[in-house]
Amino acid sequence: MGMSVGAARSGRGGRGHRRRGRHHGLMSEINVTPFVDVMLVLLIIFMVAAPLLTVGVPIDLPETQAKAMNADTQPITISVNQAGEIHLQETVIPINEVVPKLQAIAKTGYEERIFIRGDKLADYGTVMKVMAEISAAGFKNIGLVSLPEQGT
Repeated sequence: MGMSVGAARSGRGGRGHRRRGRHHGLMSEINVTPFVDVMLVLLIIFMVAAPLLTVGVPIDLPETQAKAMNADTQPITISVNQAGEIHLQETVIPINEVVPKLQAIAKTGYEERIFIRGDKLADYGTVMKVMAEISAAGFKNIGLVSLPEQGT
């Protein structure tokens, strides 16, 4: 009536028992969870940083009812602050250097889009001088930047 130890482990329930013929190899699937986590973090970083990438010259723009323009490429920005200083992108330049610097950095020549940002407390004459200089040099796509009017 004695039972051997090996007979008690017959079937599937035995510990440490592997079926013959089946080998569990390495899993070759890609785990995408860390990738998704990194992408979500990058998305949040870019969403927070994107508004900070505008031109860094502090200008209090006037408000108008004009509609926003659709743009594919980044325009050249010239700013006139309240003190009358002229900034090409973020560099202060005198008015007589505006046209030569524009001609040097314009990728599409005289078809380059140029935005003029004038502080609403800046001297109107200074903003018009800058615009007249650029227009007289032959640049055709000149625009004045404003904010959408609030309360309408």
